[in-house]
Amino acid sequence: MTLRKDFLWGGAVAAHQLEGGWNKGGKGISVADVMTAGANGVSRRITDGVIDGENYPNHEAIDFYHRYKDDVKLFAELGLKCFRTSIAWTRIFPNGDELEPNEEGLQFYDNLFDECLKNGIEPVITLSHFEMPYYLVTEYGGWKNRKLIDFFVHFSETVMTRYKDKVKYWMTFNEINNQANFDMDFAPYTNSGLIFEEGDDREKIMYQAAHYELVASAKVVELGHKINPNFMIGCMIAMCPIYPATCKPEDIMAAQVAMQRRLWFADVHVRGHYPSYMTHYFERKGYHLDITEQDKIELDKGKVDYIGFSYYMSFAIKDQAEKIDESLKLNFMPGTESSASKSNLGAPAFDYIENRDLIKNGFVPASEWGWQIDPLGLRYCMSWFNERYEIPLFIVENGFGAVDEIEPDGSIHDQYRIDYLRAHVETMKDAVEYDGVDLLGYTPWGFIDLVSAGTGEMKKRYGFIYVDKDNDGNGSLNRSKKDSFNWYQEVIRSNGEKL
Repeated sequence: MTLRKDFLWGGAVAAHQLEGGWNKGGKGISVADVMTAGANGVSRRITDGVIDGENYPNHEAIDFYHRYKDDVKLFAELGLKCFRTSIAWTRIFPNGDELEPNEEGLQFYDNLFDECLKNGIEPVITLSHFEMPYYLVTEYGGWKNRKLIDFFVHFSETVMTRYKDKVKYWMTFNEINNQANFDMDFAPYTNSGLIFEEGDDREKIMYQAAHYELVASAKVVELGHKINPNFMIGCMIAMCPIYPATCKPEDIMAAQVAMQRRLWFADVHVRGHYPSYMTHYFERKGYHLDITEQDKIELDKGKVDYIGFSYYMSFAIKDQAEKIDESLKLNFMPGTESSASKSNLGAPAFDYIENRDLIKNGFVPASEWGWQIDPLGLRYCMSWFNERYEIPLFIVENGFGAVDEIEPDGSIHDQYRIDYLRAHVETMKDAVEYDGVDLLGYTPWGFIDLVSAGTGEMKKRYGFIYVDKDNDGNGSLNRSKKDSFNWYQEVIRSNGEKL
């Protein structure tokens, strides 16, 4: 088996990380618009609204809002078959709860999609990518409120109807399972608009919010298929496999439970019901969630057509009945020190707290930002998904964040990025050839430099296309090609045969 002839080679971004124009065209404030700049090891802060004098990197981002026509021409020169981006909810419904959409926002995406299609590039659209309306946080409490189901369905119906002849591939919630890391502030806020108070049961609140999102996703899948039966509507999962640190049975059991806690979201998306290991866990924890019989019907009716997923790194875990060397602890995001108990693992439950339990894997290297580099892990993930769900897969994020140096002649020699991506594409192809995975496409993350979601930095670059802007917001925003541009161009041209 080789890659399909219509394989979707592309690139991936999110609206809030590249568009800019945060207050243009009638757009409202999103959750990303109130996040300040951070740095490697320094958390981004969530401010109470937009405050004068604060640095909000997403406000300008790379100004794609005003430059999209020239950028799309560059994407076409790169050879992209598809362009994964998101529709900023606040461009369409500035507060999120309006009845009538903002026509200027709708027209922007009409123009963008027309430009893509004119250049032979198929849009792949995420409906919610860490940019929900901030008003829904302040007025409704974010996704802890059931009312958000109707708001999201209304938004999705509006854009799916508007673009039913321009967009075929959709995804509902980006990396919905990131909020399994409920013990930190970043993921629950960006995923679901959750801001916790002291004494809150964060885990229970997260599970309730996730349930409402899963119901909303299912309703959108069913509705989308009525709008256009040819739609392909998927979920989007952050796939970070968690390996046992050793073959010690306790380590293996800890890894199995950890994978369940991170990836049960996919079970619901694909199978249309909660797995028994999660319903039993809710009972054991005393979580009486608002899950109605009608919700269960909706989940069953709205199963996804494919699994979109991100893959950057793998993790490892060790049974914490033993004392763990602090040097092995893995703090892969700033500000993630766990407040959870240290004594759960090693008991029969093997309950998992992400910030507490992950450790470094000494068998793989790591990037400057501490992200462990494990190309073979991508094949493991694809095989794991394929065996479990037997539906098509779509790698919609994969990439290497690094500091790029500009040579005196303006060239950028990013061989490290080429090496990273080549190794991952090779194992991706192996999963298709040897393991029988049905793979729709591959869209490397941040193929044009953009604002980092986790830190708000510009210097953490993923792109084949360099954008002249630094962490302080200085620069011309001019675009230029890196060595990886020509490499990926040839990969696409050869359908992955020339790496």
